[in-house]
This record gives sequence, structure tokens and C-alpha cells, in this order.
Amino acid sequence: MAAVHKYFMAPDPGRVRLRVSLRAVLGIALAVALAELSGLSLVASITAGLAALLALFTVADPSVRRQAVTTALLPTVGFPVLALATLLHGAPALRDAAWLLVIFAGVYARRWGPRGHALGIFAFMQFFVTQFLHALPAQLPELYAATGIALGAAAAVRFVLWPIERRVPPPAAPAPLPGTGLARATTRQAVQVAVASGAALVIGQVLSEQRWYWAVGTVWWIFVNTASRGETLVRGFRRVLGTVTGIAAGFLVAIPLGGAPVATALLVAVCVFGIFYAAPVSYSWMILAVTVMASLLYGLLGVLDGALLLLRVSETVVGAVCAGLAVTLVLPVRTHTTNDAWIQRALLCVRSATSASVRRLAGEEAADPTPHAAELEALLGRVRLSLAPLVHPLTPFLGRKQRARQVLVLLDEAAAEVRGLVAVAADPDASHDARLAAACWRVEAAVEALTSREGAAMELEGHLRADGEAHAGAPALVHARGLARVLTELDAPLRTPPGAWMVRS
Repeated sequence: MAAVHKYFMAPDPGRVRLRVSLRAVLGIALAVALAELSGLSLVASITAGLAALLALFTVADPSVRRQAVTTALLPTVGFPVLALATLLHGAPALRDAAWLLVIFAGVYARRWGPRGHALGIFAFMQFFVTQFLHALPAQLPELYAATGIALGAAAAVRFVLWPIERRVPPPAAPAPLPGTGLARATTRQAVQVAVASGAALVIGQVLSEQRWYWAVGTVWWIFVNTASRGETLVRGFRRVLGTVTGIAAGFLVAIPLGGAPVATALLVAVCVFGIFYAAPVSYSWMILAVTVMASLLYGLLGVLDGALLLLRVSETVVGAVCAGLAVTLVLPVRTHTTNDAWIQRALLCVRSATSASVRRLAGEEAADPTPHAAELEALLGRVRLSLAPLVHPLTPFLGRKQRARQVLVLLDEAAAEVRGLVAVAADPDASHDARLAAACWRVEAAVEALTSREGAAMELEGHLRADGEAHAGAPALVHARGLARVLTELDAPLRTPPGAWMVRS
């Protein structure tokens, strides 16, 4: 019950998550309705609905213009992959090899940011959909038509009928961690996903010659939005948990329903809402909604039964195990290295936001701390994801969990101080306190010590005591001093040897 309460009561500033979820239901319903009115088959209508879902779910560029461009580019990868998958339907060996190449390329493309990420997912899912629907070459023209209708409907709803992002621009996703060759996380992941998918494909086909693709799909989605071994293992656990609970719901809902069109359509709409509403806060709840939706679609296709749902669980477990082994044994990306990189980027962003705020208060009109504050929020989201393996309820390393939680609490406090400082800097009537320069120096010195590991951070405690009361002075000074204090307190948990609190590889 606590998990349910947390899911439904999660913060939703501006009701953006609610509105995005309702818009997704509208966009997908419009795509399916247009496909039906065009006289397309049930398979094509389902293809339209899934294509619209992907267009609305995966395109996450930081500006509306870039979102529109990415949406327009989806057919450039989707149509060739759709043709490849259907034309190779009767040649299993070539089909499997082609899909592994698509998988590798789709993950490799993540190095190009949100656009590469979205195009890679769309390409993968177009291949997946043809397996899910057992599409044949003769159906290719109407599948193209359905996908085109879906993308048009999704674009119309997103950019014309309900342009939420024009009023509330989404925060820019942090750029991938740097590196070249096999030192780049996206390259390593591309190899890992290809290896894991190959193993899942083989084992999945042993379990079922018809539904083997669920194991491959599990591998793919476990690796989405992860960057280290620990993150991937936690995602795998949540994938299995969400699938098992979704299958249980499928037994209670989808099987008794028996594919009744109207009731199924309404419940699919509820599942679509759940997918979008849950995605930002709970991966397990999102997968539960996906699993129930898939069960309902199987009911529409007339192939749903208890054995099929149990097979889905088996294929999911196979995919999760293959993903876990690959991320552990094949070019592993150390969790500590990833954690450290994201935390350092967040700390450097704190320094930039503080410096820009102080310069703005000093009268420098060109100094704008707002972009730095927005970047900090996105980076902290990435830090939370990176540290998730350490604070997971089932982690056996209690000391590491405690320190990881301490880091998260202190970083949240730092973000709150930065938000306060930025708000003061945005006030044209705010005054500049001469002591701000000294406070800003302390923040910069603390960040330098924490990111260079030179041991200077502990000296800041003496400076803070010598400076007098931390809560005296103008609001900007209070926030700057508070920020320096928080950064000083971060010294202990961040300087603890990696093996003592972070997953060591």
C-alpha cells in the first residue's frame, strides 16, 4: 500500500505529468481511430497505436523545435527497419542477425543525445512490433500507412492541439558521459546489449518458437536510461517485478474480458495513461501497465490464454538474466566510476550557478544563473538514478546505503540553496552584500576540493566558524553560506573509499 500511495502522491508540479499522460491517451486514440476510419486491418490499427505511443513517449528533446524535427525523422529509421523485419520474416537466421545489428546501432546512437536515443528506440520497436504481430511482407503497405497516420496524429496532438511544452519546456537531458572508443559508456552498452540480446534470442527460441521476442525486448528495455552495472541490475529486478504483477493483473482482467472490443479499448486507454503517468516515478508500475496492455492486445488478436501469460514471465526472466550476465561480464561499466562522474558534474554545476548568481547581484546583466539551475535539476535526477542500486531496499550493503542516502540528502539541500540564490538574483530589487564574494569563494573552494580530491574541503569548517552566524545577513548571503556548509558536509561521504559504500567492480 505504501508503494501505491507513493506512486499516486508523487510530486507533479504544474500537473505536467497528468497533462502529458492525458495527451498521450488522446494522441493514441486519434491514431487508432484514423487507422480504423481508413479501413486498415486490426494489425495495422495496433501498429498505429504503438507507433503513436512511441512518438509521444520517446521524443524528449529540450526544445519544441527539436522535438518536431526528431518526430519528423522517425520514419527515416522506422520504415527501413519495418521493411527489413517483414521481408526477413521467412528467413529466421537472417532476421535474427539483422535485428542484432539494429539493436547494436540503436544503442550506439545514444551518444548523440535525446534524438539518437529516440531514433534508436523507434527502430528497435518497429522490428519488435513486426514479431509481436507476425507481420508478413504483403502487409507492408498498410503498415507504412498506419505508421504515417500515427506519427501525423501524434504530431498534431503534441504540437498543435495540446502543446504543453510551449508553456512548460522540459529540462534538457544531461549529455552522456564523455569518452572515446571502449571508454565511452554508450559503446560498451551497445556491445553488452548485442551480446545479451543474442543470448536471449537463442534461449527465448528454445522456450517458444512463436513468442521468443519477449526475451529480446526485455533486454532492450532494461538497458534504456542506464549507464552502469548497478543501474542495469536494479532495472532488471524491477522489470521482472513489474511483469509478474502485470501478468497477475492480466489473469484477473484480460482473460475474463476475452477480447471484447469496446471494453478492451477502454482498458488499453487506462494502461496508456498508466505508462506515461508512472514512467517518471516508478519503472515497476510502468512495466505493470505495459504488461497488462500487451495482454489486452493479445486478447484482441484472439490468442490470449493462461499459458501465454506464463510464457511471458519465463521470457522476461530469461531476458533479465541475460542482461545481468552481460552487464557483469562483458566490458562492465563500474558503478563507482559512473556515480563519481555524475556527482562531480552536479557539483561543478552548483559552482556555475552560484558564480552566475553573485555576478548578477553585482550588476552584471549578462550573467544568468537560471540555465545552470535547470541543468542542476536534470543532473540530480541522473545522480539519483546512478545511486539507485545503493539505496535499493534489497541491497545487502547497509553502510553503503547509509552513505549514499546521505549524499542524496545533501545534494538535495544544495539544490534548494541554489534555487533560493537564483530566485534572489532574479529579483531586481535585491541588494548586493559585500560579503557575498567571500561566501562565493567558499563555495568554489569546496567544489574544487570535492572534485579534485586534494583534501582541502575540511579546512572550510574553520572558515565558516570565523565568518560568524551562517543565518545572518541578506537572503543571498544566507543561501551562499548554507551552500558552503552543505558542500563541506559532503566531504565525509564522498571521501569514503569506494569499496566502503559504492559497488566495487
